[in-house]
Amino acid sequence: MLGVVGGSGVYEIEGLEGARWEKIGSAFGTPSDEVLIGEHAGLRMVFLPRHGRGHRLSPSEIDYRANIDALKRAGVTDLISVSSCGSLREDLAPGTFVIVDDFVDRTRRQASFFGGGCVAHVSMARPVCARLGDRLERAARDLGLAVVRGGTYLAMEGPQFSSRAESELYRSWGCHVIGMTNMPEAKLAREAEICYASLSMVTDYDCWHASHAAVQVGDIVGVLRSNAEAARRLVARVAGAWSERPTPCPQGCDRALEHALITDPRARDPQALRRLAAVAGRVLGAPR
Repeated sequence: MLGVVGGSGVYEIEGLEGARWEKIGSAFGTPSDEVLIGEHAGLRMVFLPRHGRGHRLSPSEIDYRANIDALKRAGVTDLISVSSCGSLREDLAPGTFVIVDDFVDRTRRQASFFGGGCVAHVSMARPVCARLGDRLERAARDLGLAVVRGGTYLAMEGPQFSSRAESELYRSWGCHVIGMTNMPEAKLAREAEICYASLSMVTDYDCWHASHAAVQVGDIVGVLRSNAEAARRLVARVAGAWSERPTPCPQGCDRALEHALITDPRARDPQALRRLAAVAGRVLGAPR
């Protein structure tokens, strides 16, 4: 099942047949909102507004664990993350879509489902699903959108924007875009064995650029609205061209926990196993 997490400006998916909002609980907290479930061209889809409808939650207030757990419980196997971002490169102008393929995490958030009685270590060497990225790139090019395949996303804490010194530091690290929401989202999707791809919509040049010395929300609203509309069309294009996903995932996203659990089965805490029933049930089996 295809899932979409919508960021700034993307609070719903239009054109879904039989669409209904449904509350899905999580063992890890409160998701940002109910999920919108419906069908597009015969494909069942699930949509979750990352900031909640009406943009109620700042990036630092979002319960990323609850969101990914709820999407897994809803049956999501492939997840497209849509988010706005700032550019750290001259050639990535506002209005450009970047299909991110790597991350630097500078946040201070709960970044794992595991611990407290059951420990696991997943690989993040290839943090996004190339197959899902291929679908996004193909759809973007079909629509004539300005799209770049590949780039490193610097995830900062927020909700404030960067200082000039921080922006220049991240540029020196080789990062391409900067945002506040893709981490720990990508890490948690990997732990939940969900194929994940990040579609980052550039709205500004951050504060390193001479023409963007101070990033202001009001300055990027116009670009954000244009990007959001294009993102909705792109997601619809991906859904319309969807075919059955290969099983297993060629990259192994759906088997990320295969050799990741390190806690001896006899030492695993039953309460922790119950919390992990959705995200790790495939490898843990039925909770005791």
